[in-house]
Amino acid sequence: MKNTLLLTVYILLFVGCQTTKSQNQEIEQRIDMLLKQMTIEEKVGQMNQYNGFWNVTGPAPEGGSAEKKYEHLRKGWVGSMLSVRGVKEVRAVQKIAVEETRLGIPLIIGFDVIHGYKTLSPIPLAEAASWDLEAIKKSAETAAAEASASGINWTFGPMVDISRDARWGRVMEGAGEDPFLGSKVAEARVKGFQGDDLSAVNTIAACAKHFAAYGFSESGKEYNTVDIGTSTLHNIVLPPFKAAVDAGVKTLMNSFNEINGIPSTGSSYLQRDILKDAWHFDGFVVSDWGSLNEMITWGYAKDTREAAKITVTAGSDMDMEGYVYIEELAQLVKDGVIKEYLLDDAVRRILRVKFELGLFDNPYKYCDEAREKETIGNPKNHEAVLDMAKKSIVLLKNKNHLLPLKKEGQKIALIGTLAADKNSPLGSWRIAADDNTAVSVLEGMQHYKGNILTYAKGADVTTEKAEFVHEVKINTTDKSGFAEALAVAKQSDVVVMVLGENGFQTGEARSRTNLLLPGVQQELLEEVYKVNPNIVLVLNNGRPLAINWADEHIPTIVEAWQLGTETGNAVAQVLYGDYNPSGKLPMTFPRNVGQVPIYYNYKNTGRPTNKDNNVFWSHYTDVEKTPLYPFGYGLSYTTFEYSNLKLEGNSFKIGDDINVSVTLKNTGKVTGKEVVQLYIRDLYASITRPVKELKGFELVELKAGETKTIHFTLNNKTLGFYDNDGKYIVEPGDFKVFVGGSSIASLEADFTLN
Repeated sequence: MKNTLLLTVYILLFVGCQTTKSQNQEIEQRIDMLLKQMTIEEKVGQMNQYNGFWNVTGPAPEGGSAEKKYEHLRKGWVGSMLSVRGVKEVRAVQKIAVEETRLGIPLIIGFDVIHGYKTLSPIPLAEAASWDLEAIKKSAETAAAEASASGINWTFGPMVDISRDARWGRVMEGAGEDPFLGSKVAEARVKGFQGDDLSAVNTIAACAKHFAAYGFSESGKEYNTVDIGTSTLHNIVLPPFKAAVDAGVKTLMNSFNEINGIPSTGSSYLQRDILKDAWHFDGFVVSDWGSLNEMITWGYAKDTREAAKITVTAGSDMDMEGYVYIEELAQLVKDGVIKEYLLDDAVRRILRVKFELGLFDNPYKYCDEAREKETIGNPKNHEAVLDMAKKSIVLLKNKNHLLPLKKEGQKIALIGTLAADKNSPLGSWRIAADDNTAVSVLEGMQHYKGNILTYAKGADVTTEKAEFVHEVKINTTDKSGFAEALAVAKQSDVVVMVLGENGFQTGEARSRTNLLLPGVQQELLEEVYKVNPNIVLVLNNGRPLAINWADEHIPTIVEAWQLGTETGNAVAQVLYGDYNPSGKLPMTFPRNVGQVPIYYNYKNTGRPTNKDNNVFWSHYTDVEKTPLYPFGYGLSYTTFEYSNLKLEGNSFKIGDDINVSVTLKNTGKVTGKEVVQLYIRDLYASITRPVKELKGFELVELKAGETKTIHFTLNNKTLGFYDNDGKYIVEPGDFKVFVGGSSIASLEADFTLN
C-alpha cells in the first residue's frame, strides 16, 4: 500500500539520529516532505478535531453527522480525535487513519486526564494544597501511565488558570490564586505527563489551558467576559503559562472568554505576539470545544467564514468540534482571502508533536492490550494516589486536640451522607473512572478496629443521582435523618461529621453564588453541636467554602477536598494520626461570599488602614476585611517556631544573589512537615506592587525538638515584575522580606536594591 511504503520511508529517514538537535532536524525534514505531498484539504484536515462519534469496533455509521465524520476520517480530513479510549477502540480508529487514507498520517488521541484516568488522584486544587512538587509530578506520571496504556497520547491538562474567585466552579481544576505556586505546579504537572522522553510509551503530550485569563471571568460565572488590566494579565495570569512553555509543554488550549474585547480564540496578541513570537512556543494551539463558532455569538465574527479567517490568522491551530476549519478554510485559501502559509504553520506544529510522540514510527505504540490490562488499576497506582491524597489534606483547626483520634476505647459517631459516599469523593472531571469506586470515609475508618464506630447519614446533599451533564439538585427540605444522627451523637465521645459539596457541584459550568454548606447540612451541623460539641468537621469540597459559623463553634476542622480513589483511606489515616497533615491552602477562604474575590496579594490602595478610627478607609461595615483562613495556611499535629531571619547584608546591586536564611524548630512532640514560605514586598515601583508576593517555599520535615536552618535565594528572577507592555524589569528600591508558615508571615527584614 502507498501509505505503508511512506511509513517505511519515514522510519528509514529516522534511523541514525542520535542527538536531540539531529532528531529535530530530521523531524523538520520529514515534515517538509509531507507538507509537499498534502493537498489543501488534507492540511485543513490535520487542523480538524472530532469527538468520538461511534463505537469504532462496531459497524460504520450510516446517515447524519456521524457518517459525514466517518467519511472525513477515511479521506484524511481528521487530524485528531478526542474521547476515544481503550486499546481496541483506539487501534480501530488509528487503523482507518493510517491504512485507509492517502498519506497514512496517524491521529493524535486526546482525552481529559485531569486528575487521573481510572485510578484518581485528588482534584488539582487539592494537589496544590500539598505544596509537594515531587508528589504532584508523580501524580501526573501515574495518570499518564494509565491513560497511555488505554491508547491515549494527549491530555487536556494541566489547567493553569489563576483564579481568586471561589464562585467559579473550575477553581477545582487549577492550583489556586498565586502565580508563583501556580507556575511551580504547572511545571511539575507538565513534566509528569510528558516525562523526559515524549516518545516513551508511558508518557503523553500535555496541554496548558486556558489561554488566557479564564479564571478571571466576571462574577465567577462560567464562560463570562474578562476585564482586567495589563498588569494583572502579565504578572498574575500569564506566568504559569510561561512556566509550562519553559517546561516544554507541547500544546496549549485557548479559553472561552474574551479579554480586552477580543475572544481569546481570535486573539493574535495572545497567540501570535506573546506565545509563538515572544515565548518561541513551537507546539500547537487547540481551541476549546466549539469556541470558533462562539466568535459569532460574541459578536466578533458575522459567520463561520469570517470566524475561520480571524482564528487561523490569530494562531489557533486546531478546531475542537467546531466544524469551522473543515468547512471554510480550504475555500478561503482558494479564494485568496488567506495565505496557505498560515495552514502550513499550523500543520507543521501539529505534525511536529505527532513525530515527537513517535506516532509515525509506530502508530499503534499505545495499543498494547497486555500493557493496558497490567497498568490500569495497578496496586502501585493506588499507592501513589493514596500518598498524594494524604499530602493534600489541610488541618484548619484543632482546638482541644481532638485529633488525632485515640485508636481504642472511644465511641465515635460518623455522620453525613458524604461519609458513606463512594462516588462524590471522585470529584469532577473523572470521565474514565468507574462510578462508586472511591474508598469511602466510612470504609477507611472501619479499618481501625479499636473503637466503636456508629454511622448515621443525617441528611442527603442532593435529591437524586448527580450526573455530569445535569445540574445537581440540592436537598433543601428532607431532614428525616436528623433524629438518628442526633441520637448517635449523644451516645458518642467524639463526632466526625463529613459535610461539603457533591463531587459534581464544582467543575465546568458549576458556578455558585452561595459558598455555604449546601442544603440542610449547616442546620444538621448546628443541631448535632447542641447535643455533642466534640465535633471533628471533615470537609469534602472542590472550592473554598464560607464556614464562618463552623470556625466559631466547631473545635476541629479538616479540609479534605475531593481526594479521588483513595479518599477514605487518606482521611482515616490522618484522623487517626498515622499521617501528620502538612497541607497548606492554595486559595484564601472567605468569611462570606461578599468578600469574594479575596486573595492575599492585594494592592495596598490609598486608604489601606483604619487610622484614628476614620470610617473612610478600605473595609466592610458588616464583617472584617481579613479572610477566614489565609493563603498558605495549615496546621499540623505538631507545632513549629520560626526565628533568626537573616539576610547577608541590607544593600545589594541589581543582579546580585540575596541569600536569606531562617531557623525552623519543631516545638511539638511528633515528627511533622512544614511548608516554609518566603514573601517579598517591593515598597515603591513604577507600577504599584502587592503587599506580599510569594517568591519561595520549601517543604521541610523535622523530628520532635529538631532545628534546621532553611535557605532561600532572591535574584532578578524573583525581584522583578512585568510592565504594562509585558516587558520584565527589575528596578532599584526598598524591599521587605517575610518568612512564615502562611501568607500572614510573622518574621520580616529589609533590604535595598541599588
